[in-house]
Amino acid sequence: MIARASKLFLPTLREDPADAEAVSHKLLVRGGFVRQLATGLWSFTPLGWRVQRRIEQIIREELDAFGAQEWLAPVLTPIELWETTGRAGIPELFRLQDRTGRRYILPLTHEETFAFHGRELRSYRELPQWWYHFQTKDRDEPRPRGGLLRVREFIMKDAYSFDRDAAGLEHSFRLHEQAYVRIFERCGLETYEVQAESGIMGGSGSMDFLAPSASGENTLVTCENGDFAADIEVASTVPRPPAFPERLDAPQEVETPGATTIDDLSKLLDVDPAATSKAMPVVKADGTLVLGLLRGDDRLEEMKMLAALGSDFRPATEDEIRAAFGADPGSLGPIGFDGEVIADNALREGQFVAGANRTGWHLLGVEAARDFEPRFADLRQSREGDSCPTCGGRLRFQVAIEVGHIFKLETTYSGPLEARFLDEDGTEKTVLMGSYGIGPGRVMAAIVEQHHDELGIRWPASVAPYDVHVVALAGADEIAERAAERLDAAGKAVLLDDRADARAGEKFADADLIGIPVRVTVGRKSLEDGAVDVRDRTTGEERRVAVEGL
Repeated sequence: MIARASKLFLPTLREDPADAEAVSHKLLVRGGFVRQLATGLWSFTPLGWRVQRRIEQIIREELDAFGAQEWLAPVLTPIELWETTGRAGIPELFRLQDRTGRRYILPLTHEETFAFHGRELRSYRELPQWWYHFQTKDRDEPRPRGGLLRVREFIMKDAYSFDRDAAGLEHSFRLHEQAYVRIFERCGLETYEVQAESGIMGGSGSMDFLAPSASGENTLVTCENGDFAADIEVASTVPRPPAFPERLDAPQEVETPGATTIDDLSKLLDVDPAATSKAMPVVKADGTLVLGLLRGDDRLEEMKMLAALGSDFRPATEDEIRAAFGADPGSLGPIGFDGEVIADNALREGQFVAGANRTGWHLLGVEAARDFEPRFADLRQSREGDSCPTCGGRLRFQVAIEVGHIFKLETTYSGPLEARFLDEDGTEKTVLMGSYGIGPGRVMAAIVEQHHDELGIRWPASVAPYDVHVVALAGADEIAERAAERLDAAGKAVLLDDRADARAGEKFADADLIGIPVRVTVGRKSLEDGAVDVRDRTTGEERRVAVEGL
């Protein structure tokens, strides 16, 4: 096919949008791929939609290759399904009513819908099933940002697997995992597959696919030796060993007036901050106050605390703290606290300084198991200076974009929605589900983040809006048309810049900005020798080729 720029909507811009920070936000707007309707709401122009559809087709081909079946489920969803699974209260949900008062939601994912349809799977002979669709999702996102990176409405490919047992679920999970690896390779994305937190999706485990980018919101932790990769929310890494003071046979009380922070305490007592402990009292959804305990030099990773508690939580108020500990914040510790203590694994060995639960006082030589009985969990956030848990190597911390997430849901949705089947032994069992998501728009943004230079986008050939960009300079329209026709006959999708009112410099700037992999320049010299300049957008290499040789 040949698309003529003189007939297309190609609204390129010379300046970055004033509010844009992410590279992909700047270049997709400047290149005329997307336009903003409102905060978090984006329209794809014809140019952007071509990229989106090519990404979708790669996804479709890889899922179809192992037998997945494409559906299309509605966006508008009865709220009763989400009430049944306990997710109707999620704050990110858009809610609405029809004229009769029936309540609906605009879902941010379709687990409930497909679990509902999974109720028609009656026998083990019908399993496994792998279903997917591309559909609009809506999310009441409080802080949209980064162009396509965090939006309020988007198209997502979400897939769902249905299996009879854990072995089947594992097989389905690995099929999708392998397909995702191929999808991102074909899209030209560098990604890392890492352990992840399941969050509001639930289930027994999940994996993230992270694409390194300075505009991302995730932090990717990798080992210099290539044997460890994890999202920082779940990364379990090894902190540096503390410099402990001399061991004590029992805790000793010491007055610490005004020392309400770890820095103050460390300086006052002349101890390594890593040899102190930090009290983090939190309140669970049911009102129970729990004491989280970290090493003094560590920060709490909230997703790890959420997993350890098995409940949402919030920081305890000062009044709640005084009622539970009998002391002000800054002097809190585990000894004498009448409640559950969850201590980070870094506190398993050694003696630490802890609050005495007496305002202005601390205890030296506090030792877990001897002086208090905690439940241990991984609570700390990994940080620079930690070492790899596999080989002890140096860790690298990179900002990254989440481009895919896969989950083992098990019976989280099929159970409440009663998706059951009759197994081979005649017993009725609940179907085990998996869920697998990719956002093509976010993939597009991630590709731009990884494939650009100071002039514009450098699309990988697999997802580019067109294969070849033919630039017709003044007086060379006829031979440019011939060149485009030759390329079209060879099966290439061609964008022919035949704009009569655009100068050569403008056409070249637009070609670099739009980023089609190959540029063919046809000028006056072409009239003399019947050849054109063929330039590789990524490498910059240029060669002279006869039109008949295209």
